[in-house]
Amino acid sequence: MPHAALGPRALFVRVLLVAACFVAASPGIGEPNRFTKGLLWRVSKAGIAPSYVFGTIHVADPRVLELPEPVNKALARSRHYYMESVHGEREAARFFEAAQFEDGRRLEPLIGAAAYAKAAAILRERQVGDEVIARIKPWAVLANLTVTPEDYGNSTLDQKLLELARERRLRVMGLEGVEEQISVFERIPLETQVELLKHALEHRDELAAMIEPTIQAWMRRDLSGIHAAGDRVAARYPEMAGHYRILFTRVVENRSVVMAHRLFMPLREGSAFVAVGANHLYGPRGVLSLIERQGYTVVRAY
Repeated sequence: MPHAALGPRALFVRVLLVAACFVAASPGIGEPNRFTKGLLWRVSKAGIAPSYVFGTIHVADPRVLELPEPVNKALARSRHYYMESVHGEREAARFFEAAQFEDGRRLEPLIGAAAYAKAAAILRERQVGDEVIARIKPWAVLANLTVTPEDYGNSTLDQKLLELARERRLRVMGLEGVEEQISVFERIPLETQVELLKHALEHRDELAAMIEPTIQAWMRRDLSGIHAAGDRVAARYPEMAGHYRILFTRVVENRSVVMAHRLFMPLREGSAFVAVGANHLYGPRGVLSLIERQGYTVVRAY
């Protein structure tokens, strides 16, 4: 059985946190950037029941788990629930398999003995066996480096929303499949995976400290603040900027385009509640702007 630490949701949540905390990509020159403040957005078009897009944060911090009343009301008005992905045992097993080399390569020669010792110690704390550690890919280790505070619960905000949607008998659908999510990681160049992992191992405490400003920005409903949370670290380590930019492009920007495309039919049906990471909403390349280009009116609801 795959260990929970290497499950698809755990992997994607942690890599998203790394991407959000260490990269602040600038919008294109001359492009408008009005989606900067707000977590809940009403999406409407004449003759179609309105839908809602909610920007979540992929953590189990107790401060983010109490749903604001506008979000509760929007969920109650909806018939369909769309999230980034829906995973069960089959998907967890596939992700666990994909996280390991099958061609004879091993992690230690890629990152060096010192970095490997640090990574192995962290993974052993997560109950990952030595045989798996030896074969694990750099992106999968990177996904397991975030520090979870003791007061965190067992369920993230996304998981709580999914439970509520099922309790209310909404039709639940994912915007991405497991193979697509695996592909996101696999397409990150190996050199970038290695450099990101070595840097994150060396600066793990700083990475953990950067999560708090992201949470604070989310609680202020400040999408631009979430997006810019990594400015300080990016400025401090300019030699890593290119690698973190690749990570952000693969994990956030490219996936935002896919999500907006997949929402074409759900939004035409109407009465959809869409919950995706808030960093997918921001700016001219975000989901909200891409939806607006499909002819919808997008208005902040909270």
